[in-house]
Amino acid sequence: MSEYLDDFSTEKSKTQVKRELHALQELGQRLAALKPDLLNKLPLTEELRTALAEAPKHTANSAKKRHSQFIGRLMRDQDTDAILTLLDQLDASTRQYNERFHNLERWRDRLLNGNDETLESFVGEYPEADRQHLRQLIRQGQHETAQNKAPTASRKIFKYIRELDESKRGLR
Repeated sequence: MSEYLDDFSTEKSKTQVKRELHALQELGQRLAALKPDLLNKLPLTEELRTALAEAPKHTANSAKKRHSQFIGRLMRDQDTDAILTLLDQLDASTRQYNERFHNLERWRDRLLNGNDETLESFVGEYPEADRQHLRQLIRQGQHETAQNKAPTASRKIFKYIRELDESKRGLR
């Protein structure tokens, strides 16, 4: 009797298969909402790229649903792990995005409160960083902090660090 039950435990139920297919359709809809330059960074087939480019053209509900199902079928052949990794880095509601954001904030604070060693360790992690520009922003930020002014330079440092991080991760 137990052998009979073990045979079915390895197979997926029809409900589980449907859930997975719906998840692929939802992932395809998320991809359709992305900008074309971000789509180019993903490992997608040309047929899927074409289908994603055509997605906004469908306005009727039945056409949207049909096209969404078509995209879901094409998603079966894709590397969904790589796609999800990139989408998680872009989606502000994910834990991965928030961790990356907080890490960049910590770098900004360490640069503003640190010394040349901190700057050197930052440049070691982000070799494409412009040291002179970064030093200038750090000095401005320290001056603003001493004068109790608005943290304009601090915001500029964070923006610059975020741009470096995005280019390093291939998000730009």
